[in-house]
Amino acid sequence: MKTKPFNISKQSVWEAYKKIKSNRGSAGVDGVTMEKFELNLKDNLYKIWNRLSSGSYFPPPVLRVEIPKSDGKIRPLGVPTVADRIAQMVVKQQLEPNLERVFHNDSYGYRPRKSAIEALKQTRTRCWRNDWVLDLDIKGFFDNINHELMMKAVAKHTQDKWILLYIKRWLKADVHMPDKMIVKSDKGTPQGGVISPLLANLFLHYAFDKWMERNFPTIPFERYADDSVCHCKSEAQATMLKNALEKRMQEVKLELHPEKTKIVYCKDANRPNTYPNIQFDFLGYTFRPRKSKNRYGKHFINFSPAISNKAKIRIREVIRGWKIQLRSDKSLKDLAYMFYRQIQGWINYYSHFYKSELHPLFQHLDERLSWWATRKFKKLRGHKARARDWLRAIAQREPKLFPHWKLLYASYLVKQ
Repeated sequence: MKTKPFNISKQSVWEAYKKIKSNRGSAGVDGVTMEKFELNLKDNLYKIWNRLSSGSYFPPPVLRVEIPKSDGKIRPLGVPTVADRIAQMVVKQQLEPNLERVFHNDSYGYRPRKSAIEALKQTRTRCWRNDWVLDLDIKGFFDNINHELMMKAVAKHTQDKWILLYIKRWLKADVHMPDKMIVKSDKGTPQGGVISPLLANLFLHYAFDKWMERNFPTIPFERYADDSVCHCKSEAQATMLKNALEKRMQEVKLELHPEKTKIVYCKDANRPNTYPNIQFDFLGYTFRPRKSKNRYGKHFINFSPAISNKAKIRIREVIRGWKIQLRSDKSLKDLAYMFYRQIQGWINYYSHFYKSELHPLFQHLDERLSWWATRKFKKLRGHKARARDWLRAIAQREPKLFPHWKLLYASYLVKQ
């Protein structure tokens, strides 16, 4: 029996498949969905293992999908095939434990046992301790990662030839554009690939995290993938850091976004200030001065996060896209079942700080439900106020039907 050049276990392919299945995801350039892949699961997994083990695995082109952004621009995503996602997961499973041992504690993005909420809490605490923030934005980061520097970083952490071989092939994989053109890749890693977030973290570990440790050890930061904020004691220190980072990004073939990278004053006291930037967005939250009340009932200014306007706009767009008012064939319980998970997801993420900022969003959702009721029930047609009262009565009777009702009617439920 011939031995394979690379020692890759079938079990590792099976474990990779289970993770990819749980993550769902759409079909790639070959149009094969997970359901279609599973029709011949045993043979398909064997092919992946056989090709990976023999060194003959070559990734198919990555399907480019363009997602509209709130600023009118597009976010390019790369969608690998189901088989390629499994192959990437095999490599990720092998490489990630080695990298986790060296990654910086303040790198939070796409890491096991790390979360965006942890990053936000740390950011808030450090904004209270430091008066200035350098809000960083790397221009087109995923599309501009230098392949040579990337492979140099990978080689520091593995001697496995098959890992080096396949990562290089994934970096060089062709891109299948929306207009059907095939484009060669000479830089970047597709945002949307299974291995891409790990590679991005590794690249910035050396390009940013370790560089900050060496050159500015007293300046704390939080990084979530390519989004970073640095906490400075003075405007002069923030300016010095910004200038140094502009040079550093040039050294690693990247560029700070000239408009989106900015110095912010973390105003947190009742004193006038004319500095132009007193807020920044990070991970879907806006950090800015907000009125708070202490235990003695006295108001003060508190520099803290709450859901950002951009996130509110995105959520409103999703709610409008549901077209609730046109679903008169559904019952209220049907609607709750259809949208429960999405609404609960918003609450889980955006209610950690200043949850009252969510109220207008969910009042808007209830307006949509009231509109639906005026179309559903004859007795409510043309009576918006009556429909709102009807819905509120149900919410107070059955507060668990929709997850946002517990938030909107919390004070009423406490009295009950």
